[in-house]
Amino acid sequence: MSLSITHLGTGSRGNSTLLESSEVKVLIDQGFSGAQLEKRLGILGISPQEIDCIVLSHHHGDHGGGARVAQNKWNIPVIANERTVQELNLDPMKTQYFESLDIVKVGSDLSLLAVPVPHAGADNVAFVVSHSGERAAIITDLGSWTDELVQHVRGCQHISVEANYDANQLMSGPYPYSLKERISGRGGHLSNDQTGEFLSMVCTEKTRSISLTHLSEKNNKPHLAESTVLFHIDEVFGGDINISSQDGPEITHFIGKDAPEKTQILAELNR
Repeated sequence: MSLSITHLGTGSRGNSTLLESSEVKVLIDQGFSGAQLEKRLGILGISPQEIDCIVLSHHHGDHGGGARVAQNKWNIPVIANERTVQELNLDPMKTQYFESLDIVKVGSDLSLLAVPVPHAGADNVAFVVSHSGERAAIITDLGSWTDELVQHVRGCQHISVEANYDANQLMSGPYPYSLKERISGRGGHLSNDQTGEFLSMVCTEKTRSISLTHLSEKNNKPHLAESTVLFHIDEVFGGDINISSQDGPEITHFIGKDAPEKTQILAELNR
């Protein structure tokens, strides 16, 4: 069977990604209100009660701010590192812990490797998901990368990674200089060019699809992100690339032995 990967929405107003196999349904991050999560899952014909667990990358509100609501309202277990649990004041009776480079197993057919990434003010991790002999990477909120991250992501069949800002738009925009420095620093976010450089190191002939996520609404445009990234990876990537927006879910990607060759287009969220 295949594993489906669907971004329910990515951006500063909330992030969550659904992983669904034949055995389990898992959310990576839960940065939405309870009502928003229910609505976005509903587009896929799924209720929150069907979610087996939530695995958190870090504690920032747009990634973990809705985790406690999910615990309280639907009794969904949460798996996170110690700092994330403390910062979000999660219910200890419904929480499990992992450490960096731990492998988190969910059911018998899904595992997630937690790889630390640089992000100021948080113990953030990327996740490399393994299912049926193939792998997918979910990477967000990082200002740079490490050799360790490159090693673990290289050759993944699917890669979701942030392309947060266009450098020219950020530097010429209205943000104060201190904020521009924070965003563009090692502990901030990846620019379109940085994302392209990273992907040029990790894409191989095995990589079939890429999702660009967490685009800034003020400092980026989808066409800029896609064209800039493609400039860097044109010689190493010939698969499918798409932009994941704030108002998902829109597209599902698949990995696994029985994975469909193409992505499935989903209905856009009606506000």
